Amino acid sequence: MSSSSKIRIRGLTKAFGQHQVLAGVDLDIANGDNLVLFGASGSGKTVLFRCILGLIQPDSGSILIDGCEMIGLSDAERAPWLRKIGVLFQGGALFDSLPVWQNIRFDAANAGGSDSDQKAKSAAILKLAEVGLGSDVADLLPADLSGGMQKRLALGRAIFNDPEILLLDAPTAGLDPILTAMADQLIVSVLNRLNATAITITLDVASALRIGDRVAMLSDGRIVWEGPISAVKNSGNALVDQYIRMGDWDEALC
Repeated sequence: MSSSSKIRIRGLTKAFGQHQVLAGVDLDIANGDNLVLFGASGSGKTVLFRCILGLIQPDSGSILIDGCEMIGLSDAERAPWLRKIGVLFQGGALFDSLPVWQNIRFDAANAGGSDSDQKAKSAAILKLAEVGLGSDVADLLPADLSGGMQKRLALGRAIFNDPEILLLDAPTAGLDPILTAMADQLIVSVLNRLNATAITITLDVASALRIGDRVAMLSDGRIVWEGPISAVKNSGNALVDQYIRMGDWDEALC
C-alpha cells in the first residue's frame, strides 16, 4: 500500500439475501483527500460507509485504515480506530431528547469521559462556536433549531474529537441553495483546519464541486470511475456521462 493512502478498500462485497449491494469495491483514498462519492439511489453508498465503520459486516474483501485491516476486528479492537473517524449520518441522527450541548459531545461521553457537567458543557459550547452556533442554543432541543442549524450541530458532533477521517452522508440534503453553499463553506473550512481525509456522499452537483478534490462513481456495486473532479466532464465513461447530464454537471462545470 502507498504510504500516502489513508483508506484502502479491495474486493469488498455485501449482499442482503439475493440482493448484491456491493460487488467488489476497490477504492483508495489518500491522506488529506476530499473524495465525493456519487451514484444512483440504492447503489450502495451508505452501505459502504457502514462497512467502513463496522456497522455492517461485509461478506468478503478488505478495508485497511493506516495499513491496519478493519474486517474481523472485535469491538474492543475497533474502538481506537473509530475514535479517528467522525461521522455525519444521513438525516443528522440527532437525539431528540438530549439538549444541543449533549448532542454535540455524545460520542465523547460514550467513550467514558469523566469531565464534570460544567466542564463538558463548556467544551461543547466551544465546539458549537466552531460550526457557527452560539451558546444561546446549548440548552435547546434539536427540534428547536432550524434545518440549517441542525446540520451544523450534526457536523459539530462529527468533528468533536478532531478526527483524522470524516464520513459525510448527504450533509446538505434538504437545505436550500443558499444554506447549502454556507454549509459547504463550513465543511471545507473544517476539513482544511483538521487536514482530515474525507468521503462525502452528495447528489448536489454544486456542493460536490465546492467540497471535493476527487470523485468516484459507484454503480452496480463497483467503482466504475474515479479521478479529479475537474476531469468528470471528460471521463470517457458512459455511465458517468449519463449521470452528469441528469445532474446538470455539464452546466456546473462550465
